[in-house]
Amino acid sequence: MVRNFGVLLSAGVLAAVAFGQPAAAADGDVIATIGKDQVTEAELKAAEAELGPQFQQMPEDRRRFAVLSALIDIKALAAEAEKAKLQDEAAVSAQLEFERDRTLHNAYFAKNAVSTVTDDELKARYDKEIQAMPPRKEVHARHILLKTKEEAEAVVKQLEDGADFDALAKEKSTGPSGPDGGDLGFFGQGQMVPPFETAAFALEPGQYTKEPVETQFGWHVIKVEETRDAPAPEFAQVKDQLRQLVLREKYMAMVGKARQGLGIEYVDPQIKAQVESIEKEIESGQPAGEAAPSAN
Repeated sequence: MVRNFGVLLSAGVLAAVAFGQPAAAADGDVIATIGKDQVTEAELKAAEAELGPQFQQMPEDRRRFAVLSALIDIKALAAEAEKAKLQDEAAVSAQLEFERDRTLHNAYFAKNAVSTVTDDELKARYDKEIQAMPPRKEVHARHILLKTKEEAEAVVKQLEDGADFDALAKEKSTGPSGPDGGDLGFFGQGQMVPPFETAAFALEPGQYTKEPVETQFGWHVIKVEETRDAPAPEFAQVKDQLRQLVLREKYMAMVGKARQGLGIEYVDPQIKAQVESIEKEIESGQPAGEAAPSAN
C-alpha cells in the first residue's frame, strides 16, 4: 500500500550523569574546557549522535564520559590539522563544506518536515490509501500433503467416497499443518508457491482438488473452506510506513521548491549528457532513474 522510505537525521539524547538524578543539562551549559575553547552540552549531544553507537554497551554515566573523551581527542587532532593548514587543502575543504551543508540540510528538514507530521495527517493519508486499495481476494484452505502421486490419488478417492477431509489430514498428511486438519488459514495471492496458489484460487468454498497438485514439497490435495476480501491493515500496523511516505513527499516538494531559481548548470560533459537523457525520458513519459533522497 505504501512505499518504504528511510530519512536519517542526526539526533542525540543523553542521560543525566552519574550520582543520583541531577537535572538535565541545558544545551548552552559548559561541560569542559580545552584551553580557551569550551565544550557545551549541545556539542556533546551532537558528538553522541555520531559516536554513541560505539559505546552502546557502557553504562550511561561512563558512555557520556567516553563520548566526551572521544570528542576531546577529535578536537586535539583537529587543532593540529589547522596548525598544519590542512583545511586549505582542496579535498579537506570540500569535505568540510559538504559536512556543513549536510548538517544544515538535516536541520532544515527536521524542523520544517519531520517535526510537523501529526497523527491526524497520517490518519488522513491512511484513509486515502485504504479507499484507493483494490479488493484483494483471500482463501481459507486446508491441504493434505503426501509423498507420492499415488498416495494423493488414494486420498482423493477416499474423499469421493465420503471420508472427512480433516480426519484424513490428521491421519495421512506429512506437512506441519497435518495435526490441525491441514488448516492453512487465510492467505492471499503471492503467499504460496504458484501451483498450489493456482489450484486453491480456482476452487469454490467446499470444493477440493480432484487431481493432486505437485509442488517441490510433494503432492497436495487442497480444499477451500471459504473466501473473503482481504481486510485492510490497521492504522497502527502501517503508521511508520505512512510516516516515511509522507516525509518522502514533503522532502521532494521541499527540494523542488528550493531548487527553483538556483540557476543550476551542469558543466561536466558526462553529467550533462546524463541529465539531458533523463529529461528526455521524463518528457516521453518513460520512467527515469531516481536516487532515493537521504538526509544522512
